[in-house]
Amino acid sequence: MHKIKQIKHKNGIQLSDTDHESVLFSNVSHLIENRKFNIISAANSHIVLMFWEIGKYINSAILGMERAEYGKKIVSTLCTKLQQKYGKEYYVRNVRRMMQFAIQFPDFEKVSTAWTQLSWSHIRELLPLKTTEEKLYYADEFRCVREHKQ
Repeated sequence: MHKIKQIKHKNGIQLSDTDHESVLFSNVSHLIENRKFNIISAANSHIVLMFWEIGKYINSAILGMERAEYGKKIVSTLCTKLQQKYGKEYYVRNVRRMMQFAIQFPDFEKVSTAWTQLSWSHIRELLPLKTTEEKLYYADEFRCVREHKQ
């Protein structure tokens, strides 16, 4: 039979080796989960900002063109090239959402503080809403849900 060795913890409580290992595992797991969440949040923030910048740049580049059909063709061609180089998330509809995002929220400061706390999938859900107030209300709801998951 396996003999469980008792060890004395700083606070005077006796812990067996298996209890000590369990506490150690639990605490290290907690550290890992917290850091992973922070890493994912930071990555999401940068992705949202990048998509806003892409949308803003494309909008400004196409704005000077007066022919709408030519603008559509350029976006389509750009998306094909972006997908080849960077992957499938640069499909036409998603790039148009980036453009829409930059049009609906032209103020960089507001984008960087409020919207970068959301994932791109949350923002895509908010873009079709009619008013800015609705968008801000549901953005706050998404943020609250996210904060409770921590």
